[in-house]
Amino acid sequence: MMENYIPNFRSEAVIELDGWESFYECTDTTTIWRNDNHSSEEVINAKALELKAEWTAQEYARNRKLAYPSIEECLHAILDDDLTALQAKRQAVKDKYPKG
Repeated sequence: MMENYIPNFRSEAVIELDGWESFYECTDTTTIWRNDNHSSEEVINAKALELKAEWTAQEYARNRKLAYPSIEECLHAILDDDLTALQAKRQAVKDKYPKG
């Protein structure tokens, strides 16, 4: 499931900087290049740190998404005219996982 997903920031950095065709294997410790047209290790590492910071900053949003009422719960609240209770549930999630 996606809630346990942690990206490989180094691979993501290589893909973003040089594209999929730029590497054969990329892990946190090694990269096997397909060609010589690639970014330097320093540039890749800096981009990986940037991507990790962006991902970490969005932790609250991932947590909220998992904790919010389901689509079915929302639909039932609308049909049962119980929007006040739905908004209370949503606010409790926002309070538990505040932005930044």
